[in-house]
Amino acid sequence: MPKTHKIKLNYEFQDPILSGEKSFEVRWNDRGYQKGDFVKFHVAEGRKNAYEPIEDKMYRITYVLSGWHIEPGYVVFGIKEVKDGDGDG
Repeated sequence: MPKTHKIKLNYEFQDPILSGEKSFEVRWNDRGYQKGDFVKFHVAEGRKNAYEPIEDKMYRITYVLSGWHIEPGYVVFGIKEVKDGDGDG
């Protein structure tokens, strides 16, 4: 069964993810990220009391890569926004 991971995101990465320019995350794999899981972002260093549009979106993990010269304990995973009807996250 897919999990939903709620993870912090630095403010500077919000716009590149929203535009689709950044379609991956590099993370310490302390949560057991798996293909098919969902991600909800929380902007950790945003503007105080500001609306952060990424917090209303859900992303699906499309691919998980470890090894291949990636620091041990870390993973790189692909993300794709879940549109209405795409998932049950």
